[in-house]
Amino acid sequence: MMEHVHFIGIGGTGLSAIAQVLLARGYHVSGSDQKYSPLAQAVEEAGARVMVGHRPENVEGATIVVRSSAVPDDNVEVLAALQAEIPVLKRADFLGQLMEGHVGIAVAGTHGKTTTTSMIAWMLSALSQDPSFIVGSVVQNLGTNAAAGEGRIFVIEADEYDHMFLGLHPSFAIVTNVEHDHPDIFPTPEAFHQAFRDFAERIKPGGTLIFCADDQGAARLASEVGQEYNVVSYGIANPNLAYYAQNLRLNERGGFTFDLYKAESEKPQVADIALQIPGRHNIHNALGALAIADRLGLSLSGAARALADFQGSNRRFDVRGKFAGVTLIDDYAHHPTEIRVTLKAAREKYPHQTIWAVWQPHTFSRTRTLFDRFTEAFGDADMVVVTKVFPSREPIPPDFSAREIVDAMEDPAARFIPEIEDVADFLVESLSPGDVLLVLTAGDAIQINAQLAERLGQPVGLSTQI
Repeated sequence: MMEHVHFIGIGGTGLSAIAQVLLARGYHVSGSDQKYSPLAQAVEEAGARVMVGHRPENVEGATIVVRSSAVPDDNVEVLAALQAEIPVLKRADFLGQLMEGHVGIAVAGTHGKTTTTSMIAWMLSALSQDPSFIVGSVVQNLGTNAAAGEGRIFVIEADEYDHMFLGLHPSFAIVTNVEHDHPDIFPTPEAFHQAFRDFAERIKPGGTLIFCADDQGAARLASEVGQEYNVVSYGIANPNLAYYAQNLRLNERGGFTFDLYKAESEKPQVADIALQIPGRHNIHNALGALAIADRLGLSLSGAARALADFQGSNRRFDVRGKFAGVTLIDDYAHHPTEIRVTLKAAREKYPHQTIWAVWQPHTFSRTRTLFDRFTEAFGDADMVVVTKVFPSREPIPPDFSAREIVDAMEDPAARFIPEIEDVADFLVESLSPGDVLLVLTAGDAIQINAQLAERLGQPVGLSTQI
């Protein structure tokens, strides 16, 4: 009998990706979610049965139930499955099984893991490796966030939230950086670091940890790893590292061109890389991908060509287009470091244009814990709009408002507009041709650019501005 896996929260990035892989492997898949999202639609089109809303009868016939971390213990489908003695697993319990029999590559880090995983998935596909992969966003070159390839390699974005990555046992692990986040799960920086140390200990014996030596947290982690692992470093302009970038320069596509050097090579300069996705941080992401290619014995020149063609992933400096002269960009940045490097990339790509940043704070715990750093993250924006906090999985506290961050900025170009609809109205009246707008959100503020794309495309009411 074919195994039937039911997903509670199938419209999310994590579970929809797993569902896609299982469908390709011939499993019967069903799932439910509170709303019908594009990812849920993609899974349904691939052959899953998708239901909107949670009901006990949705789990009937399932042999395994997999639930999102956001699904509580008292969810009606969780309770129904347990009553029917159907195993209920989280991603951490399920993903290790999914990767068995493959050369596992797990990409972890507070920032950059989605882009790095996307780069590797695309690079391996371009090099005819036909990998399996699970990414936390749609890889634009591949048009999907997951696939079950016929090749020997399985690439996965290793999410630290809810300790998901502790269910993995990869042959290769990349750690892009280690910087405190998710204070609702990890109350202190040391607790966060300990989770990454636990992850590193799950690398298979004889496996390889590849880390960004330019990040203090990742470098500390690498120094703590046992001798049963290979430890490989990468970074910028440091010839003591295994892989390093030199001769960085901006190119005509808005990204960076750089030379790749390999310390162990007789001829240290081994490739020339020209990225089209902007930002110095993406040099680091590319170095991690190139290190993997080399350790797998693949052509570095071929890997360089693939990365030159890499178009990014959804909601990571995702340029929606130019509407009435205004460039609209979606980005997932929701941590101070992510906001800072994303805005710096925008300033490098659009040096002479007015840059607007609309930021929707994500979770009260993160916003309050990193409060001071948020107030200092918007230096490369000319105009800043802050919305109310997107609570996600958290209750709304009565004693905090994101207005406090705007007040602490002491910047006349920053303003607090709590409601998304009011933000869109304000922008329609305020944007001018040539402006660049970045909407920085891991929540529902992504709809701002969707609204602007529609409204700016219509000349009615905009003739005085656009």
